[in-house]
This record gives sequence, C-alpha cells and structure tokens, in this order.
Amino acid sequence: MRKGLNPNKDVRNENSSFTHQIILPVYIPYHKEYFQESLDVLKSCIGSLLSTVHNKTYISLVSNGSSRTTEDYLHQLYNEGVIHELILTNNIGKLNSIYKAIAGNNIPLITISDADVFFLAGWQEETYKVFNNFSKAGTVGLIPQFLSYQSYSQNLLFDNFFSNKLKFGLVKDPDGLRNFYESLGWKNDYPESRLKYILYLKKNGVESIVGSGHVVATYRRELFGNLNYFNPYKMGGDSERILDELAGRYDMYRLTTPINKAFHIGNKLPKEKFKKLNSDHNLVDIKIEFPRFTNEIKRTPKFLYSFKKNIIRTVLKSYKLRMLFLKQLGLPKPARKSF
Repeated sequence: MRKGLNPNKDVRNENSSFTHQIILPVYIPYHKEYFQESLDVLKSCIGSLLSTVHNKTYISLVSNGSSRTTEDYLHQLYNEGVIHELILTNNIGKLNSIYKAIAGNNIPLITISDADVFFLAGWQEETYKVFNNFSKAGTVGLIPQFLSYQSYSQNLLFDNFFSNKLKFGLVKDPDGLRNFYESLGWKNDYPESRLKYILYLKKNGVESIVGSGHVVATYRRELFGNLNYFNPYKMGGDSERILDELAGRYDMYRLTTPINKAFHIGNKLPKEKFKKLNSDHNLVDIKIEFPRFTNEIKRTPKFLYSFKKNIIRTVLKSYKLRMLFLKQLGLPKPARKSF
C-alpha cells in the first residue's frame, strides 16, 4: 500500500554544472597471462586522468565483466568520491558499456578512452583549442597516427580539396608517433617519412591533424543523438566503425591535437616511463577556455554523405590520382609513395 506522494514526483533535474564527461570501459576478467599487469595499467590510467582534468569533469567508469579484485578497486574510487559514476555489468561488450554511461547524462563533451591510456598534462586545453578554432570539429583525438587522413575523413577532404588550409607539414612530436606504434607491438620497419610528415587542417594560425584514432577521443554529445543503443559485438565487428563514422554522418570533422597529449600503454606497464610526466601539473594556474558551440549539428543526407565518400575513396584508391592529390597537398615527392 502506498501512502502519500513521493517527494521527487514531477521534480525536474537541475542543469548539470559539469561540462565534460570521461567514459572508461574496463574489462579485466582475471589477473594472469594477457591481463597480468592490467590492473596496474588501469591505476596508472586513472591516476593520470585525475591529475590532469578540471573540476567540471564528470568521470564515469564502467566495469564490463571485470574481476572482483578490479571492481573492489573501482568501488574504492567511487566511495572516496574521486569518480562520479560507477556502473557494473557482466560482459555486455565495449560499445554497449559506453552507451550505458552516455545515458542519463546531458554533458556537452564526451571523451571515450580505453583503460590503458596515460593522459598528459594539458590534454583538455589542447582539445578545447581544436574545438574552438574549427567549428566543424566533431571528434578530437589525442594521439597522432599514420595515414589518419585516409580513415573516415572523406567529407573533410572533399570540403577542402582545393583549399590552402589543407597541407602536409612536419610532425611536431615524432617520438609520440613512434611510442604509439611501439605500444601496439609494431616493429620499427615502417617508412621513415611517416615520422616526418602529417596532414594538417589550418585556420587562423591554428593547426590540427586530419583524422583521429579511437583509442581516446572527445566527441560532441549531439553526435550520439540518433544511435541504436545496442550492439551485438563484444569487440570488433562494426562497433568501432560506429564511433569512427559519427562525425562524418553529421558532416563534422575528425581531427587530432597537433601534439601528442596521451600515451597508449598497452598491457605492460613501463613504470619509470610515466612516473614524472604530470608531477608538475597545476590545474589551479591554468585558464581553460571551454568550447563555444554555436553551430547546430544536423545529420547529413545519405546521398551527400555517400557522394563525398565515394569521390574521395576513388581518388585515394587510384595510385595516379592519389599521387596528384598528395602533390597538391604539399607532400614532397620522395615521401608520396609512403602515403
């Protein structure tokens, strides 16, 4: 029997004071073999995150079928009040766990990160700088990668095909690039020119790298407005493509900060490498200019999305057309065969 009225009936939620949500899906099912050092990696990831974010950052952790030991650690973080949301599920898949954290919040920027990323001081400031200077930025990554302009950036390349704002330039942090591919287990046998040149979009003296990876990236929340919030894959399948395609589906751009602002650790923790990286970072002394979003995001008509994609795909697949395009973009001749 119910007696009286629930005091929360018809009470509206207050507007959140948070401006930036971080979502970390965590999958550490046990602590041997591949996952032997994963809990230490996770602790390093979260430590770097807590030491580099401003106080309007909402941190959501999702345990996607992790071990009891891992979840005890996550509970400790929540009970200490250093994270804002903890979601526990069985192994429902990475993308579905991300969806759970997006639901129930209405925060304008969402960073989705793997749980083996080390965040570097100033990563939010550099991310906001890209959003503030490029009104069509929809996704902004933190880790520059080889050939990122070739993946899911067809609309950007089409829009700027003849623009002098789109040019190759020198890589600003070749060690960051090298470290990323080392973390993936790559041998150092890729063309040296890929450590030297990268494609930039430039505006008002500000540069951003064309394209973005999905190890860690920040999205405008509006991009998630029309998703089907269930995906049948635990990993792989089309789950990564869904996030990669978001910006282009709304005719927004995928970009990356011009300097490396995060490290991908992998499943082995090189303890000394990250020990002092953020030790001198003092957020109190940093002025953070949050992005001023004035443009409304609208879904791109399917025919226009397909048209831009197919035109650029044709150019990139044809060796002769790609060489002419790279020449137009200012890439030196000796390097073109590597791009």
